[in-house]
Amino acid sequence: MSILSEFREFIARGNVVDLAVGVIIGSAFGKIVTALVEDVVMPPIGLLTSGVDFSHMNWVLKADNPATKADEVVAIQYGAFANTVIQFLIVAWVVFLLVKGVNTLRRAQAAQAPPPAPSAEETLLTEIRDLLKSGR
Repeated sequence: MSILSEFREFIARGNVVDLAVGVIIGSAFGKIVTALVEDVVMPPIGLLTSGVDFSHMNWVLKADNPATKADEVVAIQYGAFANTVIQFLIVAWVVFLLVKGVNTLRRAQAAQAPPPAPSAEETLLTEIRDLLKSGR
């Protein structure tokens, strides 16, 4: 078996294809969440905090030196970190709601599905048990 045929077989497996689809959809979902956080969630939070934009908040450790005309600002970007934490919480909440919805649908389908009919062996064993109980 050549290496190309082995590679083709590996790629054709369901797990690899499912993983690829998951990664593609995950990256698209990430863009949606980023837009949701930056364009929908953060503006009201900024309004509540008197128009403060978290993404530009930082703690300067070393300011730039105008004598050298070099931008050498060293700062801790805690505002960008706050944005990332908020984005994570939103993603976690959305995933929680999705999983909760899927579990609710599964429970509803399980409740509607009739119990499976007993197999031939179970039916035969039940008849034998009933005959033994009746004393025949």
